[in-house]
Amino acid sequence: MSSVRRFFGSMFGLAVVGCLGLAAWAAWSAGAFDGPVGSQLRTSSVYVAPGMQIDEAAAERIIGNRRLTVAFLAKDADFSDTCDSISGGAAGTLALLLRPDNDEFDKYGCSRLPGAADVHLGKAAVAETRIGNGVDGFVHRPLDALKVAVVNYDQLVSTHTVPDGARTMTPSLPRYLIAASAVAVVILGATALYVGSRRAAAKAEANRVRRTAASDAHAELSAAAAVLAQEIIDLDTRYARQRPDDSEHGFAPAYRRLVTDYAKLLPSLTQPDTDVRELKARVEKMLTRSRKLTGRS
Repeated sequence: MSSVRRFFGSMFGLAVVGCLGLAAWAAWSAGAFDGPVGSQLRTSSVYVAPGMQIDEAAAERIIGNRRLTVAFLAKDADFSDTCDSISGGAAGTLALLLRPDNDEFDKYGCSRLPGAADVHLGKAAVAETRIGNGVDGFVHRPLDALKVAVVNYDQLVSTHTVPDGARTMTPSLPRYLIAASAVAVVILGATALYVGSRRAAAKAEANRVRRTAASDAHAELSAAAAVLAQEIIDLDTRYARQRPDDSEHGFAPAYRRLVTDYAKLLPSLTQPDTDVRELKARVEKMLTRSRKLTGRS
């Protein structure tokens, strides 16, 4: 439980909760919980129950972009329940619910126009009553029944009983938010990749410069050590020719100390983690000593 609390208390956890809430809101407002009628009328002007032979494309052309939705229901459908279920899918329209009853249609007006439940309640009642006038006898010609309903709707518009204007289907606010979030994620992701790649490139370049500098320093150290080795070899020849009664009695001890120090230096030259600057300074001091022994300084 403590790990769960820590997770949801973090910025990432809060972002996850926010995304889940936004997704739930989007699903609800998009009609994920609508019934089959409301779900169909959300994106279409016509609903046809399974088993009914009606040309939906032709029916939609008859209605056009009017704020009118028509549902052809099964015989046992409940008008009141259906009217409640399309409150979201048919919002902003005047709905006409039809179901076959022997040789005629049972009809039911269901106003989902703006303000139908409050200030325009009277107009909504008139619209619900008149929208189905004359469609009863066209049970075997449902497209003709639609034409009659369209005429009734246009008359209601002309008398200002229902508002004029075309039906518009726009994505819900959560869909806009999800789209904006997706764009933001793409932009932020691209920015993060750009900044990350710039940092990685800068770091790689710094590492390259550092490796190059280290390689150059090692090369200089190796060159200096090689010069020192050559001078010790030259001094060794002189040391080998020296006689016991030689007046340069101070040369031999100094030479032996130089060789001893050089022998101690050699292992450090091959170790990768040594301080190159410190080793180079030691080599330079030993070169100065060797040159003193050869009389060149």
